[in-house]
Amino acid sequence: MASNDPGCAPIPTAEGSPKDAIDPHGDDRPVAPDQFNPIYETSTKEIWAYYAYYIGDNGLTLFNFAPTAFQNLLYQAAGDAEVLHFAGRDRTINSIVLLANGISFAIQVLIFLVVGSYADFGSSRPNILIVLSVVAFGIGFGWLGVHTANKWEIAAGMYIVGLIAYQTTLTFWTAAFPGLARNTPQLRTKAEEYNDGIITRDDYDHADMMQRSRLANMAFYIQSCGEIVILAVIVGVLFAVDVRASEANNNWGLSVLIAFATGVWLLLAIPWFVIEKRRPGEPIPPNMNIVTAGIWQLHRAITQIWHLKQSLLYLIGYFLLGDSLNTTVTVIATLQNSIVAYDTLTLTYLLLVGIAAQAAGIYTFWWLQRRFCLGTKTMFTAVMAAIVVLDAWGMIGIWTPRFGFHAVWEVWLYQAFYGLFVCPWYSYSQIMISEVTPRGKEFLFFSLFSIVGKTSAFIGPLVSSAIIDASPSGNNSAPFYFLFALSAGSAVLLGVGVDLKRSRREQERFLEEERVVRERLKGRSADGSGSGSLDS
Repeated sequence: MASNDPGCAPIPTAEGSPKDAIDPHGDDRPVAPDQFNPIYETSTKEIWAYYAYYIGDNGLTLFNFAPTAFQNLLYQAAGDAEVLHFAGRDRTINSIVLLANGISFAIQVLIFLVVGSYADFGSSRPNILIVLSVVAFGIGFGWLGVHTANKWEIAAGMYIVGLIAYQTTLTFWTAAFPGLARNTPQLRTKAEEYNDGIITRDDYDHADMMQRSRLANMAFYIQSCGEIVILAVIVGVLFAVDVRASEANNNWGLSVLIAFATGVWLLLAIPWFVIEKRRPGEPIPPNMNIVTAGIWQLHRAITQIWHLKQSLLYLIGYFLLGDSLNTTVTVIATLQNSIVAYDTLTLTYLLLVGIAAQAAGIYTFWWLQRRFCLGTKTMFTAVMAAIVVLDAWGMIGIWTPRFGFHAVWEVWLYQAFYGLFVCPWYSYSQIMISEVTPRGKEFLFFSLFSIVGKTSAFIGPLVSSAIIDASPSGNNSAPFYFLFALSAGSAVLLGVGVDLKRSRREQERFLEEERVVRERLKGRSADGSGSGSLDS
């Protein structure tokens, strides 16, 4: 990394879970919101274990190669008709893939409602990630037994469950970063300077923002570099399997790649499972257990988020733009797979280009943010503009076969453009979530945003599938009408509507109101009245 620009606040490098520190007396002495127990201070080893998990959970297994393997088996099973009976009716291959995505994301909503609501309490969250990861490992290795066309229905089930496992592990891994960033020694120093009146609250908030940006962006950058190494090894595996010798070899090669990448993920996940400090979450309110406390917190978040107007506005925009991007990637992937005829080696080369561009893109975005002291929203706005351009590109393909994801050269250009300008969405959208999330509520709010994201990913594929089915010619580019309008509209909403400074003020009021509610519950518990109901 380059050295810090002297004009920017210093940027920390560790992790942990913060406590809400609100001044109950309202005096003039500043109170930093990120005080923590020194015994939970994050070590360098823990940071690198956090990064290592992400290198393994890179998506090659259940997000890249598994969808290719699934779609490949569908085409072989369907034959020249390119139609199979799925979910009660005959459907095209692309329609089946989009519908399977929708089913998967709908199930994820239920999982996040059950699990995410109580992850901020106690210290059980690491166990949640471990269990979800084990499920993902099982699905990844299970693909070794599914590589013939007659097993396409089993492949559909594994594809759906695999997406669930991948997305849930990624969400609960990601939700750790705001707390980890705010427990760094550097940010603790900033808290002390703020308490001593040396720096202002804006200076402190800037240091907090830059630390979260550093942790999220460096995790993504290091993951991208590690993924390039993994893909380079995969190329060697492909030649060893001789995937171009026959259709059967190509099928087997895809299954081997999924299993190999899963093995890498398993090995790289172990350090995080072992080294992560089990920092205590929020205390369980009086007269509640871990389950009822989770329901109570979920209820309060859903009812009180109306007072977090900026958080709600971002939630709506995140829903719309996430819907557009998720569906855009799926639609382009189906077009790309058809263009290169499912050649596993070519698809791997394309991924290498995409991941290399991704590493360059995220590092460049982060360097620019540091060098020019740019805010999170500025960087996020640049990413939104790139998403709109991507959908406009695809929309042109509705009217002409010469441009708009129809040619081989376009899929190579797409990988470079997507990596350089669109992939930073996956870090900056998460940093934006942390910007509008009250301190100490990270796992609940990240789960709520994941629910919204999965709901959007459930709706978008279904709408796109219906558009393809309704198209007289079955035009697979037809969804870009819908996607362009959606991405452009949501980009305007987020760019104009979200004010992060106003959001911070709303969060402080939200946390103060919750402190009052907790004190009221504690008082009722002490005098034996009340039961800490959800309506309290």
